[in-house]
Order: sequence, then C-alpha cells, then structure tokens
Amino acid sequence: MSSSGVIHIDNVTVLDVWERLKGDRESVLIDCRTRAEWAFVGLPDLSGIGKQVWTIEWQTFPDNRINPEFAVRLSEALEAAGVKKEAELFFICRSGGRSRMAAQVMAEAGYTRCRNVAEGFEGPLDAFRHRGGASGWKVAGLPWVQG
Repeated sequence: MSSSGVIHIDNVTVLDVWERLKGDRESVLIDCRTRAEWAFVGLPDLSGIGKQVWTIEWQTFPDNRINPEFAVRLSEALEAAGVKKEAELFFICRSGGRSRMAAQVMAEAGYTRCRNVAEGFEGPLDAFRHRGGASGWKVAGLPWVQG
C-alpha cells in the first residue's frame, strides 16, 4: 500500500499472464467486461490448461453503471470455489482500464495478489481508431472462443 492508502496494482502482459496461469494452478483469470462483449467479441479460452475464465461484469450492460455488487459477488464466488486470498488473480477487460479498477477493489477487499492484464483482450485503439490490431490477448495469438 502506498503512503496515499492506494494499493499498487501490477500490470502484467498477456503473454506473462498466460505463462503464470499455466504454471500456477491456484491462479485465476477474471474477465470483467460486459455480457455483450463476451458474446460478440469473445472470451479467453483456458480449457487447454484445465481452467476456466471467470466472468463478472465490472460495469453493467447496457447502462454502463459500475456494478455495486462486484466485490461482494466475486468474493463469494471465489470463497465458494476455495480460492484463497493469496491466490494470484488476473483481471482482464477490453484494454486494461476497467480491469485495473476491478483489481483495485478486490485488493481493497483483502486479495493480496491482484494483477491487471495491461493490454486487455483487444488492446488499445490503433491509428485508425480500431481495436484488436495492435496488442492484447487476441493479437498475441492466445486461445479464445466466440461467446
């Protein structure tokens, strides 16, 4: 925790996330995008490493309001699945903004190893204001499925 009381959240590249998910059976990937994004853009596919991606909206669709029950619902689900507060939790969204906020909230809830997937699922906008061409989970060639 910094002197300002804010917990520092590390950014991790998608390739590092993939390696850490493969190497640590306790680690978890949490996709905090909207239901529409999962359905129309796709989801990371962890089946090849014997895991599943956890899905919980940080912002609700279609109104884009922050989900006031995010931390409570995710904490309850993690606890029910036996995920310890020391497990490494990776949060992914479209490009790394919402996931950083979600990781921060869960760190404040006592999870000690919350990480932000810096490039997100689709990465930042390119010069033509399109996503999915510069960086991110999909561009890195990591497994994903259409929702």
